[in-house]
Amino acid sequence: MEIDLDNLRARSLPRGVATATTSLVASAKNARVIDTEGREFIDFAGGIGVMNVGHCHPRVLAAAHAQLERFAHTCVHVIGYESYIRLAARLNEKAPGRSPKRSYFVNSGAEAVENAVKVARSATGRPGIVAFENAFHGRTNLTMGLTSKISPYKKDFGPFTPEIYRIPYAYCYRCPLNLKYPGCGVECAELLRRGFENLFQPERIACVIAEPVQGEGGFIVPPPEYHARLKSICEEHGILFIADEVQTGLGRTGKLFAMEHYGVEADIMTTAKSLGAGYPIAGITGKVEIMDAPHPGGLGGTFGGNPLSCEVALVVLDIMEDERLPERALEIGRRVKERFTAMQRRFPQIGDVRGLGAMVGMELVTDPQTKEPATALTKAYRAKLFDNGLLNIIAGTYDNVVRTLMPLTIEWETLERGLDIMDETLAQVTAVR
Repeated sequence: MEIDLDNLRARSLPRGVATATTSLVASAKNARVIDTEGREFIDFAGGIGVMNVGHCHPRVLAAAHAQLERFAHTCVHVIGYESYIRLAARLNEKAPGRSPKRSYFVNSGAEAVENAVKVARSATGRPGIVAFENAFHGRTNLTMGLTSKISPYKKDFGPFTPEIYRIPYAYCYRCPLNLKYPGCGVECAELLRRGFENLFQPERIACVIAEPVQGEGGFIVPPPEYHARLKSICEEHGILFIADEVQTGLGRTGKLFAMEHYGVEADIMTTAKSLGAGYPIAGITGKVEIMDAPHPGGLGGTFGGNPLSCEVALVVLDIMEDERLPERALEIGRRVKERFTAMQRRFPQIGDVRGLGAMVGMELVTDPQTKEPATALTKAYRAKLFDNGLLNIIAGTYDNVVRTLMPLTIEWETLERGLDIMDETLAQVTAVR
């Protein structure tokens, strides 16, 4: 008997669990996804930045299969396993900076951020957190408080954790100070110092948390000097600097971790998404003296760092090195930027093209002078891209940024065909407006 899955979904799932498309996936390989009706899509979404090594990489499948035959779960706090320890050692070695590090594992990016803040509060004895406009850090209560955008992430879900403060980010296309780089001298970094005057008491701030490049906020890339300036101000006041590398990490920006572009060693770094290549795992990595602050038993969770995900993550790090995926990300980014810039010359609706490595987006506007966000156009564009065989997701406070998160293993011809679809589709949706 054939099941009406659309009806079953409508009867079984709450309306809050939204899906951008009506299709159901049947299989996926590298940068291609096939749905249950046999339609093939080029994947420029990557499970929201999770599939940097591509769908069903043979080495990932082999590692997962081998671990499943050994054991599925013991809880590392009851009896440990080698892969958890080896993965921690690898992340400690790979994390930016020369300071000795420690790492431990949870299940998701939001959990990693929660734990990073918990460690920072323990290490400093302070309660306050400074986050940024346009930031996204998760959907738990604390991370919703850190996240900037109200709808859909925070609407009707409060109250949120107290002692969270927010300042503008270095959004050059929409500069909060109405200045232009480089003549601005990256004055936006000084907004943190200004916050000490009328927003928060520095002696009560445990940490500043920042995405090296804002992801959900719209692929906002700050100037090269920005994060170092923030870190310097933090050091003046004994405030810890947390780098949220959940979306930017694991080769996406052309370095293993995006903070390497900025020459900044964060006090604590969070990782997730592509670390597990689709299997749930997230890491908290930080300086020894900070990570050792919580008391024994104060950190952990039943499923944190499950053995299957640890084995996969170790293989992901190997693939990053063996296939030189960070370097490949630079070439992907160059090709995408080149195409988007050429499109910008033809389509005035493309107000800005920006990115770092293979984390490239374009911001759509109704008028390049007023920069009014073209939200309706962007949503129509995403829907038409799906109709034309390309999976894509949007971002930005105004839902007007088209972002690309294709696997870093994507075949060159598949990448070019995907970019062709983006070009052709934008011509289609702008022609009817």
